[in-house]
Amino acid sequence: MARWIPRLIIATAALHFVWAFAQPHAWADIARDGFFRTSVDTAAPDYFAREASIWFLACGVALLALGTMSRHALRATGHLPAQVGWYLLALGVPLCVFSFPVTGSWALLAIGALALAASRRTAPADEPRRGRP
Repeated sequence: MARWIPRLIIATAALHFVWAFAQPHAWADIARDGFFRTSVDTAAPDYFAREASIWFLACGVALLALGTMSRHALRATGHLPAQVGWYLLALGVPLCVFSFPVTGSWALLAIGALALAASRRTAPADEPRRGRP
């Protein structure tokens, strides 16, 4: 199961990237106004669309980083760090509390719980992996 956790995180990141451009977004307005400080004008009529576009893209990058780093840790040590699960839960719980059910953050809760379970089942770093010296 541990090898699926990084894949699920990376897939969630990819969905964030897709949704950042598929949802009602404001990328054209952001580009038109210039990228510098374009999302801090709360008086702009499309302020919330700009905000959502940027946050979905930024969260996609963060999830991609967490997914690729967890994949690297799993390959290098044979162990999925429990922190991966805790980080996902720390992101998912507040988002679910504030936005459920209109949010996809329930996926972070599910992947986080799976990551915690997988971290308990994978070999500690000091034990060699099966099939490897």
